[in-house]
Amino acid sequence: MKKTIFFLSFLALTSTVMAQTLTTSSAVVKFDASTPKDALPKAENKTVTASLDKSTGALAFEATVNNFAFTNPTIQAHFNEEKWMNSAKFPKFIFIGKVDKINKIKFTKDGTYSVKVSGNLTVKGVAVPVSAPATVTITNGVVSATTTFSIKLKDFGITGQAIDAGKVAEKPTVAVSVQF
Repeated sequence: MKKTIFFLSFLALTSTVMAQTLTTSSAVVKFDASTPKDALPKAENKTVTASLDKSTGALAFEATVNNFAFTNPTIQAHFNEEKWMNSAKFPKFIFIGKVDKINKIKFTKDGTYSVKVSGNLTVKGVAVPVSAPATVTITNGVVSATTTFSIKLKDFGITGQAIDAGKVAEKPTVAVSVQF
């Protein structure tokens, strides 16, 4: 009997803790390094995992580099090569951070909330601080969030002729869209 009560108590506690963390495996990250000289360096990854702890604001997402889809297969091949993303050695890029002032978001009430997200984006094994405004929307209990920010490719050790020639932006835009 004591074991049953202990197990049920543990299960209830675990369920409460788990209810505080939202997860998804279908977040979307868009990468746009297009320039006036070349509109093609744009990609989208629709298989990004993400999590948000509603009580602490802890936020994370992880994207598999090979899952970024470009319209031009040659650009996609270059993107994954050693000089660029080196997806064989660094198969994922990861953001680990926090939603500032998470307590201002009312997860039980429909609404739109402007927040700030800050943390570290790790690409090719290099972690760089990122801070950006984000929008969190609650609709019928469904939580979604969006943010857009720019990165400097050279911060992650990404350089090359295409950047120097103006065919790839030095500061591409990253847009993240999540529905939990």
